[in-house]
Amino acid sequence: MEPEEIKKEVKKEVINEELVEKLDRIAFILKTVAHPTRLGIVHLLEQHPFLTVTDICTMLDTEQSLTSHHLQNMRFKGILSVKRDGRKMLYSLKERDVSLIIECLDNCQCNM
Repeated sequence: MEPEEIKKEVKKEVINEELVEKLDRIAFILKTVAHPTRLGIVHLLEQHPFLTVTDICTMLDTEQSLTSHHLQNMRFKGILSVKRDGRKMLYSLKERDVSLIIECLDNCQCNM
């Protein structure tokens, strides 16, 4: 193909609004969980539907203040939900697409 033909082909490819919204959502999720502790939290919540901060700290061997900060951030951004059980706060995955995106990345052969 000549350079002009390539330019014409590229111009024909238009990203529709639905795809733009989907890509924005994926980017938002990736930015939100782009930290080893946050990825660890998501991984744990995939295996256990509800966990307390103490449970997560024990399993990840992290400090409670740092873990709480990450949980609040992900909750604020709509990735996690929380419900009260007596004095305990139980965290769970609210945004199931997180698991799908991470699984997809985990399965790709990214020369890792």
